[in-house]
Amino acid sequence: MTYFRQAINGVSWVGALRGVSRVISFLKSAILARILVPSQFGIFGIASLILAFLETLTDTGINIFLIQEKDDIDDFVDTSWIVSILRGTIIFLLIVLSAFFVPNFFAVPEAKSLILLISIVPLVRGFINPAIVKFQKELNFRKDFIVRIMIFAFDAGISVYLAYKTNSPLSIIWGLIAGAVLEVILSYLLVKPIPAIKFEIEKLKEVVNRGKWITGAGVFQYLFKQGDDIVVGKLLGSESLGLYQMAYKVATLPITEVAEVVGKVTLPIYVKMSADLKVLKNSMIKTTLGISLVTIPLGLILVIFSNQIIFLVFGEKWLPAAPALQVVSIYSVIRAIINPALIAFLALKKQEYYTATTLVGIVVMGIFIVPLVYKFGIVGAGLSTIVGSLATVPLVVYLSTKLFKT
Repeated sequence: MTYFRQAINGVSWVGALRGVSRVISFLKSAILARILVPSQFGIFGIASLILAFLETLTDTGINIFLIQEKDDIDDFVDTSWIVSILRGTIIFLLIVLSAFFVPNFFAVPEAKSLILLISIVPLVRGFINPAIVKFQKELNFRKDFIVRIMIFAFDAGISVYLAYKTNSPLSIIWGLIAGAVLEVILSYLLVKPIPAIKFEIEKLKEVVNRGKWITGAGVFQYLFKQGDDIVVGKLLGSESLGLYQMAYKVATLPITEVAEVVGKVTLPIYVKMSADLKVLKNSMIKTTLGISLVTIPLGLILVIFSNQIIFLVFGEKWLPAAPALQVVSIYSVIRAIINPALIAFLALKKQEYYTATTLVGIVVMGIFIVPLVYKFGIVGAGLSTIVGSLATVPLVVYLSTKLFKT
């Protein structure tokens, strides 16, 4: 099968996966928004920020490493599994410890119970069979589609049912736990080999040596994507955080998802193209143009009809999120357009380029976010993400030019 046909086949399945999963996620959010209030979403948001930060901080880059490997990855599965379990346990313990001071930082004591409960999620995820990455590595997106949809649907069903019964944000976390348990089970039933308790230090060194840039990039990506949430939660409170996160979710649902669908498919294909930089460059340019043609109109729709979308889907109590939706939609378009270049960096094992780009974005955003939030509230947080994203564009262009000249 040619690269083009592989890409079309992959985009079809991954597009279907993203489309269906995001419809499920969107319906879940819409239903929960009718049951819960913005402040409850904000309290959950605080717990999810802690989970996301610690998962990012301890990311070993194993999945990217396994996809980048052109040879068979079975020899790395055992070591990867042990590392994953240890990582999950460490995150679990750190989240439990954070539950005793993070609520005070945000002045939201109600967050403690959610933080303690969400600590179970990484502990369970640590036992996922690393070989599940074979679906993506071998371009077997059909199986990936089936597995992911089952997990998303199970998570959403549990969350909505428990929210209806309890009217508590804890229901969202129970959904995450249920989804994680199901993913662990499926990873052993559907993928081979089954990992064993076997640890090889040399293989660990190989993974860590290449993955250190992924870890660094992940931390910077977290600060870039979640730093605005932290500032909003600290300065404006849990209700504003709930409104801002909902606006972010609506904006990224159609726009960022397009880029992530294409990125998930193109990474393994770009790896196959990496021996021919000219072919890879042409593919990257075409991908960027294609994403632009799709995401720019989507962004305009969200900007123009933000009030109507928020009111119809989530209800009147969420209307204060509409101005932030307009701004975050612009940010999402910018990120989507530069994403193919970032994927090319990873395919060519230039993780340091990816990290440098993200670092520039977070530094620039960090300079502007506090004064903008004080001046414009949650809209100011969105404006800071736009400024940070625009600052990365010249660097992405420079690094891409440098990369394809060699």
